[in-house]
Amino acid sequence: MTGKGRELADMMERSKVDILCVQETRWKGSKSRSIGAGFKLFYYGVDSKRNGVGVVLKEEFGRNVLEVKRVSDRVMSLKLEIEGVMLNVVTGYAPQVGGELEEKERFWSELDEVIGNIPTGERVVIGADFNGHVGEGNTGDEELKFGVKERNLEGQMVVDFAKRMDMAVVNTYFQKREEHRVSYKCGGRSTQVDYILCRRGSLKEISDCKVVVGESAARQHRMLVCRMTLMVCKRKRSKIEIEKKTKWWKLKKEECCEDFRQKLRQALGGQVVLPDDWETAAEVIRVTGRKVLGVSSGRRKEDKETWWWNEGVQDSIQRKRVLESEKMPEEWRRSVLVPIFKNKGDVQSCSNYRGIKLMSHTMKLWERVVEARLRKVVEICEQLYGFMPRKSTTDAIFALRTLMEKYRDGQRELHCVFVDLEKAYDRVPREELWYCIRKSGVAEKYVRVVQDMYERSRTVVRCAVGQTEEFKVDVCG
Repeated sequence: MTGKGRELADMMERSKVDILCVQETRWKGSKSRSIGAGFKLFYYGVDSKRNGVGVVLKEEFGRNVLEVKRVSDRVMSLKLEIEGVMLNVVTGYAPQVGGELEEKERFWSELDEVIGNIPTGERVVIGADFNGHVGEGNTGDEELKFGVKERNLEGQMVVDFAKRMDMAVVNTYFQKREEHRVSYKCGGRSTQVDYILCRRGSLKEISDCKVVVGESAARQHRMLVCRMTLMVCKRKRSKIEIEKKTKWWKLKKEECCEDFRQKLRQALGGQVVLPDDWETAAEVIRVTGRKVLGVSSGRRKEDKETWWWNEGVQDSIQRKRVLESEKMPEEWRRSVLVPIFKNKGDVQSCSNYRGIKLMSHTMKLWERVVEARLRKVVEICEQLYGFMPRKSTTDAIFALRTLMEKYRDGQRELHCVFVDLEKAYDRVPREELWYCIRKSGVAEKYVRVVQDMYERSRTVVRCAVGQTEEFKVDVCG
């Protein structure tokens, strides 16, 4: 590989090769580096004069690498995830003919261990210089078909390995001219020592495999190319049961609303006031609503509860975005927005109409359902603590905790209401909120309760190293 990185990258680009196994790199170390033209090399070697293996990937596949196993300077593997398919690429460099038997056994033992540890459901492709001749015309070997010349001892080791692992020698499965099967040329000697192996079950994903004539980054070896198309099994989507919703939006019609009131009174035995037990009351309301108003089919379609997302609201949102994009001065923005709230008919043209509409529904729910319980709590807070103006959120929580402890010590019942107002109010100017709340007829004491939650509010953040200092909470821009 010394001085040939860019040459190899250009060769891969010309031949449209995405993954390439290389051997005898003679680079010391276990790293990865860019070799140019959008390719990245993962390599391992212990001696700069001999051996060494690596895998070259297109950079877009480099981001999909999940695991790199550098076993030795003769065996190395990469695991990639491509569109949900696990692909294991193994590169190997077997000892040459005439090498020590112990070294050969160690190589095959390492390769056996790598392949044996790969789950059967994952793809495996081996690109290796096995330094052996598998031969041709050998009957009884399903692992190969069209080899070159006679088989030798090293070639027999390749065949035995393929049998053990139920793999196929891919470049012998395609009947090519000898020129496209010979991977090694030196002087007048031509043979086949480089091979690509895959699991027999993956052969259907391989459409071609041959030696590319005229492309070589080494003097003797020529590039062996395999075309493989991964078959991605589409997962069946589990059927999602969509909850059937009560058609509460029908209450906008006066006749449906009146019918609902009558049926609710009947369900309550003629009573006008709801039971003190909120769970019981809520269940009666839900059951009556389903009977009178009906429920949705449960099929996916446009949600009728988004009736408020009409053309007027969408136009107002667009106007708001235009104003923000033009970066209007604060004084000008307020002079444009504040007068819009002066009468009810103009509210719909305001860019904050969506938040105001949601706030209006929240206030109605507050008044009708929890006002009686909340009034008692507010009166207690007024007597004991006042409304805590200019107090932080932490102080409010401490006061509430003290109140709860007093009720617990006295064994008295206490009802607390927590309203999450973030999504409704986090981007609405506060002055417009107070105006609209009062305009809706909410009692001033409740307006002060809401104001106390927002005005000069401060909070802290608890993290792993402790608690931060207090900071001010403002309206989002």
